[in-house]
Amino acid sequence: METIIIATDFSHAATNAALYAAELANALQKELLILYIDTLPVTYADVPIPTRLEEMTEMGEMEIKKLQERLILHTTGNISITTEIQMGTFFTTLTSVCERVHPYAVVMGSQGTTASERFFFGGHTVHAMKHLKWPLITVPPQAKFSPVTQIGLACDFENILATTPLSGIRKLVKDFHAKLHVLNSGSGSEYNPDTVFESALLEDLLSGLDPEFHYITDKDHDPDKALVDFVKNNHIQLLLVLPKQHHLLESIFHKSHTKQLVLNSDVPVMALH
Repeated sequence: METIIIATDFSHAATNAALYAAELANALQKELLILYIDTLPVTYADVPIPTRLEEMTEMGEMEIKKLQERLILHTTGNISITTEIQMGTFFTTLTSVCERVHPYAVVMGSQGTTASERFFFGGHTVHAMKHLKWPLITVPPQAKFSPVTQIGLACDFENILATTPLSGIRKLVKDFHAKLHVLNSGSGSEYNPDTVFESALLEDLLSGLDPEFHYITDKDHDPDKALVDFVKNNHIQLLLVLPKQHHLLESIFHKSHTKQLVLNSDVPVMALH
């Protein structure tokens, strides 16, 4: 059976994401793995390392057991929920666990509720959204799980053949029995020749899913805000984004749309690479 990994630091936002992940696993009949990655902050460099590591490990074991018990109760024991504690740098360790487990998806809190949580765990989330090759769902601090019947796909209609994970999109839509909405807020006009060609190509590639296309007017010259507002106003429960890699020179001038959507969306955002 496929597994959903919930990566947690036991903060309020991460615990809320864990509750979402548990209900998601229950709805899709997947197993759930609670993963805590024990990292040693630089600020503790002057503390005897063995003593500090022992304290952190004991705390982690206690907190992960409490979370496991809470999620088992929350799902009334309907799914298998296991735990794992690893030590190391966050992204490298998460990648290693994913390579072993091959998860259906990874779930994380999109941002913390305190300044320190936003800085540390929020930074991990944005980096993972951009670089983790497994599907990753980020859950806003106040988001609650509800049946996913409407899925939005944020698409810029650029180089569709090379940048669109068609099999992943198809699997997700079919697993949820959901309606797919293709959302574009940055190409300028639905009558742009390139947009017409690429959108027609995508519609053909997604044949059988009957996607609905939306060209969102950007009145405030802020396509990310326009997209977030559309998702909220049209009751879309899950927003798919397709992070793209940029060369160093491009990245200096390129605004990270993925980051803006993760930090500002009121609904969970899922990255597919």
